[in-house]
Amino acid sequence: MSQSHINPLQWHQAMGVARASCARFFRDGGAPADALLAFGLSADDRAGHDWSRAVEAIATSLCAAPAKRAA
Repeated sequence: MSQSHINPLQWHQAMGVARASCARFFRDGGAPADALLAFGLSADDRAGHDWSRAVEAIATSLCAAPAKRAA
């Protein structure tokens, strides 16, 4: 996955938040799928079983542009 469209500073901060969040889930005995669900992401087979992919998916969602809201 290419992160060329994301500000490098924002990506670095998002990775830090995602790692810290996943570390807390890991410490408490949770699975990568639990961490993804906490951020409102679907736990597909790839990211649901691998911590590094879960961290990247969470960081990507944190860097995503917010959806525009209708007034």
